[in-house]
Amino acid sequence: MTDLLASLLYAIAALVGRLPWPLQRALGDGLGWLVRRTGARESVVALRNLELALPGLDPAAREALHRKTMRTTGRQAVETLRLWTRPHADNLALIRERHGEDLFDAALASGRGLIVAAPHHGNWELLNQWLAARTPLAILYKPPESKVGEAFLRKVRADTDAGRVTQVRAEGPGIRQLFKTLKDGGVVGILPDQQPKAGDGEFAPFFGVQALTMTLLSRLAERSGATVLFCCCERLPGDDLAYALRIDPAPPGIHDPDTAVSVAALNAGVEHMARRAPAQYQWTYKRYTLRPPGSGETNPYRDLEIGR
Repeated sequence: MTDLLASLLYAIAALVGRLPWPLQRALGDGLGWLVRRTGARESVVALRNLELALPGLDPAAREALHRKTMRTTGRQAVETLRLWTRPHADNLALIRERHGEDLFDAALASGRGLIVAAPHHGNWELLNQWLAARTPLAILYKPPESKVGEAFLRKVRADTDAGRVTQVRAEGPGIRQLFKTLKDGGVVGILPDQQPKAGDGEFAPFFGVQALTMTLLSRLAERSGATVLFCCCERLPGDDLAYALRIDPAPPGIHDPDTAVSVAALNAGVEHMARRAPAQYQWTYKRYTLRPPGSGETNPYRDLEIGR
């Protein structure tokens, strides 16, 4: 039954994913408008995050950014269905600009191992396909709670995963596998901007607000000596479906044995990417739920009227 439902979801995704881009774009824009208009969870959370992270914006500018963010979020949902269900060669042809690719090539050639920090910015599914086309790699992931959801994701990522990508669960044996991959000079991909469980991270500034931040990436970097690069596929301005691959060196301090220093560097790297095109960052995620012990701060999302 699980595989049958996953196949049904894939058929629906393929139906939407094969529509002409102008129609997909209109569908995504409509979805973003609807989510914002109805005060859905994603819209309300995004607005609160913009208030927290960019307090210097005047109300009109924040409203404009929020509107653009929700439109971008709607397009992201639709274009991801397209990327999942079309040939990867066609998808990769959508990357019209490449910035910092020499950094990636040099890291591979060094044989010291490479950690790709891929924030939730732009379209990370396209980035996965680009990475898999360039090198075998291991990607750390947290499986969905739904078995159908996990089966669906494995189905849509099957072409990417075939012989090139090893999906590693975020558990003890998986972490040891990542260390071994890096020690052997391999490549590891990590989403660095998800809030870990209490006790599994350290607080560091993110857009000037303390955010519980993973220590895993910096521990991997410090113990393995691997290069760390921040990578994303960012949408180019305009209504065409086109992207720029952007690869940035990690900020100084990412290898520091003092985790307070290394996680601050990690957040600085994510923030640098997000500030370049703020509407393309995933503001719909509750990044600041957990607050520093003893700070007296409360969950900033607790008073939101979801669905108002």
